[in-house]
Amino acid sequence: MTRSDSSGAYDAVLIGGGHNGLVCAFYLARAGLRVRVCERRTMVGGAAVTEEFHPGFRNSAASYTVSLLNPGVIADMRLADYGLRILKRPIANFLPAEDGRYLKVGGGLERTQGEVTKFSVRDAEALPRYYDRLEAVADILRRLAMETPPNPRRRLSAGLAAARQLWPVAAGPLDLMEDVLDLFAKSARAFLDGWFESDPVKAIFGFDAVVGNYASPEAPGSAYVLLHHVFGEATGEKGAWGHAVGGMGAITEAMRRACLDAGVEISLEAPVKSVRVENGAARGVVLESGAEIAAARVVANVNPKLLYTRMIEPAALPEDFRRRMENWRCASGTFRMNVALSELPDFSCLPGEGEHHQAGIIIAPSLDYMDRAFMDAKRHGWSRAPIVEMLIPSTIDDTLAPEGAHVASLFCQHFAPDLPDGRSWADAREEAADAVIDAVDAWAPNFKKSVVARTILSPADLEERFGLVGGDIFHGALSLDQLWAARPALGYGDYRGPLAGLYLCGSGAHPGGGVSGLPGRNAAREILRDAGRGPRPA
Repeated sequence: MTRSDSSGAYDAVLIGGGHNGLVCAFYLARAGLRVRVCERRTMVGGAAVTEEFHPGFRNSAASYTVSLLNPGVIADMRLADYGLRILKRPIANFLPAEDGRYLKVGGGLERTQGEVTKFSVRDAEALPRYYDRLEAVADILRRLAMETPPNPRRRLSAGLAAARQLWPVAAGPLDLMEDVLDLFAKSARAFLDGWFESDPVKAIFGFDAVVGNYASPEAPGSAYVLLHHVFGEATGEKGAWGHAVGGMGAITEAMRRACLDAGVEISLEAPVKSVRVENGAARGVVLESGAEIAAARVVANVNPKLLYTRMIEPAALPEDFRRRMENWRCASGTFRMNVALSELPDFSCLPGEGEHHQAGIIIAPSLDYMDRAFMDAKRHGWSRAPIVEMLIPSTIDDTLAPEGAHVASLFCQHFAPDLPDGRSWADAREEAADAVIDAVDAWAPNFKKSVVARTILSPADLEERFGLVGGDIFHGALSLDQLWAARPALGYGDYRGPLAGLYLCGSGAHPGGGVSGLPGRNAAREILRDAGRGPRPA
């Protein structure tokens, strides 16, 4: 139940009950603010939800794995007390190779080196230094992710803040600076070519560079996307990947309960139509029902393009800012499927059941394969041999499927947000889904016949169901011009919008996408500073 709108203005109203919105709402309410969350769906969680898609089969609907979720958020919200359990994968990834062999990584350095040795002794010898160098940059990124980016409109303080935040790079060894420059500027191929010689080794590490990134691994800057996916941790281990028991909805359900206990009011089936602007300031929202909710602050957990081009009158925004938002690039090129399986896939390169079924299974045996997938998608709308990551969470979580059966997440890359030749995803989604099934079946020949049911989320479906503009899982591409102080625009990277009382707390703000909770946590810190509940902003 929520209070009626007539009970007075709220200190903050949040647009969207995805995980970052819940995190932000929790911190605001814990500090004593009166907070209301408006969510358009029948449940909170945004893209991090668990749904039954076939009788007896449940799975994470969109987001599907745990790594980036910040330990501080987990602790502050006491998510374990509200039932959250995270299990670590026994190994990280399993990649079938084109020559009939396979590669597994994770489970410890020595073990991974043994696997890599099958393909290249030199690569195995390079692995410890590669991990150390990547981890050094990831440590900087972890710290940076918890900071508020400097605002260049405040010249002196911005310069000091930038110097402080980037000082670990400037003060570090020369090879650290070199790695930072490489990871932000180079293509994934150029970066990995500098370390490894084996195609499968480069593929298993390079896959992260195309996740949610509609680009070839040849594209400059794609190495950063690789880094973005490795700076997380699960169950206290840096870089590890895990599974939330009950699916990703277990995370947001625990967050929902923490919010309610903190005093947050949550309204479901309450889609926001527009932000109410008075005298150049955000002063509440108007729901699609016509109801108005007055608030001293509006906090948006939606894609900035959706917020600024569809929910606010153009005349209320600075012209240059609105132009930036109209050109905000949203194109992660992802296609998401859940399938119910009568049996586990039996891989030709590694027959029988094993730990590889509990890993991230990567169908993308080389960087050339990934490049061809992108070029094919540009020509035809999607790749005839798509990039697929398959997880089978029911191998470690028996709450998701009937005994003896399984559910699998298929997260697929390089599916154009807009199809060529006037085709629509409504017409093409089944054909594209068949291509995905065929891609897996080529490596596990029993896969197609084991599929009992499937549910499909094309880029258009991701936008319609979850508000992911263009199907972009990150609320905006992770390109250099859309990162840090420029996310979503220079002068507005500190979570404050161009209107007084307007804030951004979603993945379109620093540090970007993934289920981390950090945009929500960082935004709450700035909102509380402005409200006089914390240190003054720098």
